[in-house]
Amino acid sequence: MKRSYSKYSAKDDLLWLILRPWIFIPRVLYILLTFIFLFLRILFQGNSKNKNVQKNLSKYLFDVITDLGPCFIKLGQALSTRPDLVRQDWLTELTKLQDNLPAFDHKIALKIIEEELGSPANELFEEFPDSPIASASLGQVYKAKINNSYLAVKVQRPNLYFLIRRDVVILRFLGTFLSPLLPLNIGVGIGEIIDEFGKTLFDEIDYQKEAENALRFANLFKENPNIFIPKLEKQFSSKRVITTSWIDGVKLRDRALLEENNLIPASFIKTCVISGLQQLFEFGYFHADPHPGNMFALKGGNADCGNLAYVDFGMMDTITNSDRLNLIKAIVHIINEEYYLLAEDFQKLGFLTKEQDLQKLVEPLKEVLGGSFGAEVGNFNLKNVTDKFSKLMYSYPFRVPSRFALIIRAVVSQEGLALRLDPEFKILKIAYPYIAKKLLTDNSEEILEILLEVVFDKKGQIQIEKVESLLNILFRDSENINSDLIPVANAGLKLFVSKKGSEVRKNLLLSLIKDEKLEFTDAKKLLTLIRDTFSPLNMAKSAVQNIISTV
Repeated sequence: MKRSYSKYSAKDDLLWLILRPWIFIPRVLYILLTFIFLFLRILFQGNSKNKNVQKNLSKYLFDVITDLGPCFIKLGQALSTRPDLVRQDWLTELTKLQDNLPAFDHKIALKIIEEELGSPANELFEEFPDSPIASASLGQVYKAKINNSYLAVKVQRPNLYFLIRRDVVILRFLGTFLSPLLPLNIGVGIGEIIDEFGKTLFDEIDYQKEAENALRFANLFKENPNIFIPKLEKQFSSKRVITTSWIDGVKLRDRALLEENNLIPASFIKTCVISGLQQLFEFGYFHADPHPGNMFALKGGNADCGNLAYVDFGMMDTITNSDRLNLIKAIVHIINEEYYLLAEDFQKLGFLTKEQDLQKLVEPLKEVLGGSFGAEVGNFNLKNVTDKFSKLMYSYPFRVPSRFALIIRAVVSQEGLALRLDPEFKILKIAYPYIAKKLLTDNSEEILEILLEVVFDKKGQIQIEKVESLLNILFRDSENINSDLIPVANAGLKLFVSKKGSEVRKNLLLSLIKDEKLEFTDAKKLLTLIRDTFSPLNMAKSAVQNIISTV
């Protein structure tokens, strides 16, 4: 019998569970007691230097999360991507939450396949194994064979809808009830954030929805030679079974594993981060669960950009065009140390109320972010700023809009994944040049407006320091200094002579007039800056580097 799942509804699901106190009360007590025992054990043993004690404690932590079920496993997976938050011996155990969980009964999996696809597995496939090759929070994967090709057949865990519905309601109840006691200040949004988590999980257990996500994601990256998305096999997919082509790659689990396979970790970090930035700032549609179990390093590519495969498209989300542009503006304002404008960006994004006096936040924002995005770009990491920002949120009326819960999860997970491969990794070494290049090469009306804000002040005068800072970020903080020179030069020239460039031309002319006189000082500085940046020697180096990268 085919299943039909309802959408998540906080009110309806809470009512459903309250009307079943024989389910609700024992489960709440069990969760509370489990966490109390876990807390006490960590309190007394967490600082022990005995390796056996820590090994047993990490195993206990894994068992607790696994025993509590899919909702808690999802939360544990997020922790498993943060080597800067979790000790290494615990992290090794938590990594198993990604795809090494206890499997459910093989006979049940075969029954689900027959119910969903209409025939037994041994009739549908030439070869079908007796056990799964991987087992994750929501399903387990089999490596089947048909027409001399291998397929990944993911079968959903039984009774999943009930388990998630029950536990999301309880998580929301406990989170809302306990939030005043926690040393956090995320505004009024903790219930909303759990609602967002619940909606995403309900979407994730609908494999037909996942199939649509996979097709959409593949279409976005169809022109990118470094990103591979497995092909969906529609005839072997349904609401509780999804089948794709098999990915023959190495999971982005640790540096040593990649090096053993003659793969360069840094190349996959760059591909991973750039593709994540594209999802957020270009496509507005992103993979919200980029943990090492969902990403594979493939052969091919080069030392600069490795070939990367994404799998598991159950947890996806979108970002609105307005939010996307405001985030880019926020990054520009941080770069330029314009903290009042940054406070306005936070207000537009919903992190601050419309009634908030933004002037009061200028100094606190400067204290938290000052220097982090300037000369010290190489020393920046999200955790340093996040730690400072947590204190700021506790003291000031910041709140996390629920729609940003998955964006934050995706970005933090991606940085955590990169840190597993390279403990010295700094996300802005890649992200900074990407944003700068986007400002200089994207000729859309919205991005052009942001670029004009950088180049000209409110009086229409050229801001030489900001233009120089933007070029420095792209061509001096980038690991591949010369490769972007030609694309940026081409884009700049096209913009200048195009209809869209009329505003640029007008502002340049106006900037030459000061006190009703022609003033060429700033124009000369700008021309000198452009001449030095795009010198014939640099352009030649760029051409050679681009040729080498394509070979």
